[in-house]
Amino acid sequence: MSLDSIAQNVDETVNGWFQPVADKLGEIVFYSVPIFGTEFPLIVGWLVVAGAFFSAYFGLAQVRHLKTAFRLVRGKYEQKDAPGEVSHFQALTSAVSGTVGLGNIAGVAIAIAIGGPGATFWMILCGLLGMATKFVECTLGVKYREIGPDGKVTGGPMLYLRKGLAELGKPALGKVLAVLSAATLLFFTFFGGNLFQVNQSLEQLTSVTGKEDSFFATSGGAVFYGLLIAAAVALVLIGGMRSVGQVTSRLVPSMAILYIVACLLVIAFNITAIPSAFGEIFSGAFAPEGVAGGLIGALIVGFQRAAFSNEAGIGSAPIAHSAVKTKRPATEGLVAMIEPFIDTVVICTMTALTIIIAGGPKYLDAREKVASGNAGEVGGTSQGISITSDAFDTALPWFPYLLTFAVILFAFSTIITWGYYGERCWTYLFGNTKTSAITYRVSFSAIIVLGALLSLGTLVSLSDSVLFMAALFNIIGLYFLAPIVKKELVKVLNFTRRRDAGETEEQIEAAEAAELESAKVV
Repeated sequence: MSLDSIAQNVDETVNGWFQPVADKLGEIVFYSVPIFGTEFPLIVGWLVVAGAFFSAYFGLAQVRHLKTAFRLVRGKYEQKDAPGEVSHFQALTSAVSGTVGLGNIAGVAIAIAIGGPGATFWMILCGLLGMATKFVECTLGVKYREIGPDGKVTGGPMLYLRKGLAELGKPALGKVLAVLSAATLLFFTFFGGNLFQVNQSLEQLTSVTGKEDSFFATSGGAVFYGLLIAAAVALVLIGGMRSVGQVTSRLVPSMAILYIVACLLVIAFNITAIPSAFGEIFSGAFAPEGVAGGLIGALIVGFQRAAFSNEAGIGSAPIAHSAVKTKRPATEGLVAMIEPFIDTVVICTMTALTIIIAGGPKYLDAREKVASGNAGEVGGTSQGISITSDAFDTALPWFPYLLTFAVILFAFSTIITWGYYGERCWTYLFGNTKTSAITYRVSFSAIIVLGALLSLGTLVSLSDSVLFMAALFNIIGLYFLAPIVKKELVKVLNFTRRRDAGETEEQIEAAEAAELESAKVV
């Protein structure tokens, strides 16, 4: 039996096993109600409402304190001898590497193809709201983290849900939410943060190298590609969070700049179309049809198929951010706000503008299909990548090759970051031992090879549902723990104010200790 036939049989068997589960879970997780004449999943509303609530509760911290966040990333308020493994910058790039990826390339294309140009406005709005949610969860990630004797950090929703809710007198609820959060994130790690990434990057590589005639279109070529990615990922994961941080701190800025420059080139070649593009975005966002289409395109199709581009509220990012070197948890919460800003407000917007301005044939064809009632034909990620690639090809015929390189880098960085996320969840559930960690890394690497061979579309759909379930469990805890985050924010704002006034860190720590002692006496 050939490798192709084996892969096909396994694909059909696994999809057959999980299809009923995926269908039923999808019905529950994405339960929808009619809004503006279309079906709107309540779980998406759950995330949007959380972002709006935290924005109001913290007084639009994502606007008022964004300048402070950038200063922290640059090292202005560096704290000597702070516990942790990586710098603010490395923690940020590690988390960004898990979010910047195929969602920015394929998910955005699908969103504006189905929802129209107005979907761009709603994507930006969701990104801004997500900044507040990310601030809350990442502050908690640092506050309740655990640091081992070897200096390695463990953090994430598993710990702040269990420990934080126990402090509030709700230990049973905290334990249940922590286990459910870890289990759902772990499931997505294997099939969304891993299999999906390698599968779709191979699809793009095959596309630009000749489809059926490509070496990578053969099972042997796919196995070679999978083994190559698996080996590279394994080498990074062996080094732990320090290694992930070192790789992503170099890789993420480079690939983001590369992609943004390419977008700017396409926009520059079509500079006269910019006013009309913004006109389409705003008119489409606020017209009755545009509101429905924008919400469906940006929130449902775009974010769902991209597994939530910025992952705000999911609980994954706090795992990376908790490893930061800091004595004050809210410093990293402020830094974490930059993540949705880069991912959604900047990169997703650049992709959308490029597609709208270029007006490539595949984008126009997709819009015609949607207009004629065939939106289902535009929902696949491979179609999204082709729409984006076609937009670049309109102005830069050579760019699809560069886009392929970017897709592979995006996929690789996402895989290594989710590999680290998954290991933290795995060791929380199955024990933090050397044997447990090795078992996880071998399993994770094996899935990479399978991802190059199999489509496993049902499992990817199932992992999407599971990821949204993680948001349900995580955000319940965030509501309870928000007052704790507010206290941490006050501490950090006092700290940065004193540093700006010229006080040294030693003077500030002495003053804080005196204030604490005075409060105890009172």
